[in-house]
Amino acid sequence: MGRGYRQGRLGEEIRKIISSMLLRDMKDPRLSTGMISISEVEVTSDGSYATCYVTVLPFGSGEENKKKAEEDALEGLRSAKGMLKKEIGRQIKLRHIPELIFKLDTSMEYGRHIDEMIKKLDIKDEE
Repeated sequence: MGRGYRQGRLGEEIRKIISSMLLRDMKDPRLSTGMISISEVEVTSDGSYATCYVTVLPFGSGEENKKKAEEDALEGLRSAKGMLKKEIGRQIKLRHIPELIFKLDTSMEYGRHIDEMIKKLDIKDEE
């Protein structure tokens, strides 16, 4: 079953609030190891949980640097969960603010992997 209209709207509002707070309000050094983006927020049908998908583009290169930046970003967001919930409650009039769950968004890596697999097939266009 698909997401309801209300959950979609609520998820989008939560995403906007968290994104704007990342830009201007959060001073945690763990959140400055790379560029952090909230790509999507999925709210459960009862509104008790909001899963926030996080994309991290680290400053610098290397797989180890990327993993460290992702771990730091998730840790920083989890520690700021109370402040984020307070701001969500202030901006959106809700009886119950959803519990925030932060997960890495791996869709970009998956898309890159699929592109590589397609290129390996070496299919020629017929004209």
